[in-house]
Amino acid sequence: MAATTLLSADLPGLVLRHRGKVRDVFELPGDGSDPQLLIVATDRLSAFDVVLPDPIPGKGEMLCQISNFWFAKTAHLMPNHLTGIEVASVLPAGVDPALYARRAVVTKKLKPVPVEAIARGYLIGSGWKDYQKTGRVSGIALPDGLRQAERLAQPIFTPSTKAAVGDHDENIDFDTMVRTIGADLAEQVRDATLRLYGFAAEYAAERGILLADTKFEFGTDADGRLHVMDEMLTPDSSRYWPAEGYEIGTSPPSYDKQFVRDYLETLDWNKTAPGPRLPAEVIERTRAKYAEALHKLADIAVD
Repeated sequence: MAATTLLSADLPGLVLRHRGKVRDVFELPGDGSDPQLLIVATDRLSAFDVVLPDPIPGKGEMLCQISNFWFAKTAHLMPNHLTGIEVASVLPAGVDPALYARRAVVTKKLKPVPVEAIARGYLIGSGWKDYQKTGRVSGIALPDGLRQAERLAQPIFTPSTKAAVGDHDENIDFDTMVRTIGADLAEQVRDATLRLYGFAAEYAAERGILLADTKFEFGTDADGRLHVMDEMLTPDSSRYWPAEGYEIGTSPPSYDKQFVRDYLETLDWNKTAPGPRLPAEVIERTRAKYAEALHKLADIAVD
């Protein structure tokens, strides 16, 4: 699969609804009875919630293919936002369909649930930081003496706020989530998150990969039915670790933008916009990690 590069989607005639850290979302014309969106995964890269100036070539295609793989794999567990409509059929005249074929999807237009739904099977990242300070993660008390990257006795649901571009998400407890969206929907989201995480973690483990944690986005349709949407179980929304070499007490290498984070930590940068430029070696090593994840999980090779 030869990669294309796209920093920003330009689709004349379509209304741009949202330009996020990675995805550009466009309204598709219709009669309003069955509203649809075109979601484009660009090659933009964000780190520490800041969009960096340099793209990772082909990253959007790889993210889209991983999401599509997981949407299909979990359709028996949870409805998703995909319509199955061919991307080429909705592109404006004159737009090269090859540029969008593997990085865009036509989706249902859902009402987003305004929280990030996070499942954690291991103690790492912001969860590890919170545990060190309080012994809790999102209000959930954990046993004393746990170490960095240690596997939890059972996965936990740790929601967070959904920050705007440039802001930082904040972990919240389940009671705060209930006050935000209501008890019934909060319970549905929690149950779906843990169910999807458990399925994906088992599948990944069979391929020598540990799924440390992951973040889902959910939305509801006109009938109030919950769907998983946006991206799903990608290296941008998840921590995937090679099982080989996993060691408690360290921060394991991951199939994501860890090379970028590690490089940025060496700079005198305050982690606010604008972000710094990336060396070619960091870009290539990051691209290679995304490609490895796509190949190991979905058996799709990237040139």
